[in-house]
Amino acid sequence: MNDLEDFIALVRDELALPVTIEDAGRGLHELAGWDSFHLLRLVVALEEKTGRSVGVVDLLEAPSLESIYRVVTTG
Repeated sequence: MNDLEDFIALVRDELALPVTIEDAGRGLHELAGWDSFHLLRLVVALEEKTGRSVGVVDLLEAPSLESIYRVVTTG
């Protein structure tokens, strides 16, 4: 996962959600099909991809996919 586009591709592939880079800044509640189960699945996918633990509490506060990406990449 080298950049935001790679992250969006991971979300699209792992969660089977039709998201694009244009959706990165949208609120999670605006994404078609998004629910809390997707966040849990995303945490698992990110931990597998990065090989490190991801803080779920920080992600719960993230309002968008771009925010989730920032949390994951900046620690």
